[in-house]
Amino acid sequence: MPARRTIMIGVLAVAASLVAACSSSGASETANAQTGVVVAVGAENEYASVISQIGGKYTRVSAIESNPNTDPHSFETSPSDAAVVAGAELIVQNGAGYDSYMDKIESASPSSVRRIIVVQKLLGLPADVANPHLWYSPSTMPAVARQIAADLAALRPAHAAYFRANLARFDASLHPWLAAIAQARAAHHGTAVAVTEPVADYLLQAMGLRIATPFGLQADVMNGVDLSPQYVSLQENLLKQRKVAAFLYNQQVTDSLTATFLSYAHQGNVPVVGVYETMPTPGFSYQSWMLAEVTAIRKAIADRVSTQKLGR
Repeated sequence: MPARRTIMIGVLAVAASLVAACSSSGASETANAQTGVVVAVGAENEYASVISQIGGKYTRVSAIESNPNTDPHSFETSPSDAAVVAGAELIVQNGAGYDSYMDKIESASPSSVRRIIVVQKLLGLPADVANPHLWYSPSTMPAVARQIAADLAALRPAHAAYFRANLARFDASLHPWLAAIAQARAAHHGTAVAVTEPVADYLLQAMGLRIATPFGLQADVMNGVDLSPQYVSLQENLLKQRKVAAFLYNQQVTDSLTATFLSYAHQGNVPVVGVYETMPTPGFSYQSWMLAEVTAIRKAIADRVSTQKLGR
């Protein structure tokens, strides 16, 4: 688990909320089964977006992490988050140490009907996978969506055909994003870029781009480890001497180090792109967000245009 990803939980407050939530969980599960609505939670709002698209009118979906203006590394859960999780029948969480606070809340509010999708496990990845930002991989969400549809059908068999139809629509809606990735790979294969953290690395690799920043540097930034002078000098050289076509930084985690690297990019006239750990809101779905990220990266490489903040 990345050190910067330490989640602070108000243990006593959360425990108190769970007592109340658990006392009514049986009643809420019965009511949900009668109404046909599945209460669902996405630990991150990108997963909540996909649950909503598959579940449609038969789900009521909440996201625990949903503020793109908040540093995800310093995210704090609340008693209300615990209550939401306690009442959920379906939960999607990333795993890989990224949202381990979910495990603590779930274990404190057991449920006989709850289904939990841990994306890292679904993909067959180890718990200590080096890059936990799994949603940036083009292969992740199709697998997650299929499992969501299967779990929703198991919870509400009467609506299984509805969930399958929404799954087909979701898969089709990914085509513009996948086509944009393929076009970028054909046009810019091997083009070098620099990054601060491995937030969008899976996407950059799918686009055929070469990440010139060593993974060790990225991991140190992600984990809050002070960079060695050698790493700082290497990144400075990449940017000030324009050895890369674009510089990507974590838009949600900006500090003095980020400012230093941005100044190097400015000196080298290297266009910059701000990438996000959680889906920008409002106005984005998972697939429109991913397409916007690809578009911003291509604009930086092909047109030398910076996009530091996505908007709709």
